[in-house]
Amino acid sequence: MLSDEKTQFLEQKANEIRVSIIEMLIEAKSGHTAGPLGMADIFTAMYFHILKHDPNNPDLEERDRLVLSNGHICPVLYATLAHAGYFPVEELQTLRKLGSRLQGHPHRTSLPGLETTSGPLGSGLSQAVGMAIALRIDAKLNQVYSFTSDGEHDAGNTWEAVMLAGKLKLANLTNLIDRNNIQIDGMTEDIMPLEPLREKYEAFNWHVLEINGHDFHEIINAYEEARAIYERPVCIIAHTIPGKGIPEIEFDYRWHGSPPGKGPGDKIPQEEQGKRFLAELRTLGGKITSEHE
Repeated sequence: MLSDEKTQFLEQKANEIRVSIIEMLIEAKSGHTAGPLGMADIFTAMYFHILKHDPNNPDLEERDRLVLSNGHICPVLYATLAHAGYFPVEELQTLRKLGSRLQGHPHRTSLPGLETTSGPLGSGLSQAVGMAIALRIDAKLNQVYSFTSDGEHDAGNTWEAVMLAGKLKLANLTNLIDRNNIQIDGMTEDIMPLEPLREKYEAFNWHVLEINGHDFHEIINAYEEARAIYERPVCIIAHTIPGKGIPEIEFDYRWHGSPPGKGPGDKIPQEEQGKRFLAELRTLGGKITSEHE
């Protein structure tokens, strides 16, 4: 059970991470906005409560493995790693710049704390399955956590990994799906319908949980339950709001790959987007008058 104090800490940390995401994207003038904002709560819960890891010893043998399959949402991964102490927060301002360690998609050897290189959608779950198999062969207790997008379930190799994990009953594997219902060309159910998503995973021998991806109690309880499931892998379908924290862009698929300053200008003029987004986050939508209150 989360204490009120810990819940408040996680909420504040997630908001700090969202602020860093927008600051990074403004500086880079490129990158993805909606997905990173939508996954900030889950990344916060993972690195500040759930995951067994050590920023001072990124290669800790006993660490859990986190595989980000949809690498285009890497601003949230970078921001979380920095706030967790893996590298200086100031380095976030180098996102996508020439020579930066913070590339447009994660590169495994560039930064401490990265387990895989990601980019081609649909590959991450297969990598996570391989890690889970290797850890089981070595009789290790480490957990493997993969993050996938709903849109990348259009890729056939995702389902090959789903089938293999179910066949091998990989109980040390938990795959979270960011079910935000958008992809670059529109809504998932218009582009390539995924439903019934839960029943598809269950048909391949997965234990499936569905949660509100912005409720820390639900997030953490789901991962606790996942660790208690034996003889099958676990899929967590996390229902999230793309663009979470900035009401003007929430649920708008056009912000999938648009940074502030280059996004749709029908609600907020492009030249005002960055400043407005930061104001929304720093004041929690006007609920406070300054970021220090």
